[in-house]
Amino acid sequence: METIYQTGLDGLAVFALVTLVLGGAASWATGRAIAITWKPLWQLIGYTALLTFAVRFIHYALFHQPFLTPGNVIIDYLVLLAIAFVGYRMMRAWQMQIQYPWAYRKSSPVTWERKH
Repeated sequence: METIYQTGLDGLAVFALVTLVLGGAASWATGRAIAITWKPLWQLIGYTALLTFAVRFIHYALFHQPFLTPGNVIIDYLVLLAIAFVGYRMMRAWQMQIQYPWAYRKSSPVTWERKH
């Protein structure tokens, strides 16, 4: 992992804490917020990019890891985007079921289907 994702000491623990826990929580909340306000899915791209730079700055400032190494930025971005997408889809599925109960029902935590 060191060749693709450059880290310092305790790299996996720092990745789990900063990217998965802190960044993941913010990314999840971002995905839900975009869904709650009925904004389009493509807006996750820009908001997740901003979150990625914030997460990379925390890695850099607190744990002395590289700031804008391409591998680190891409991996963090993809992880945060996936978490935001799941948060978005879970909220949208819930919204469709609650807002339009006569037309839709949840078929899984992240999908809905039309009632027949």
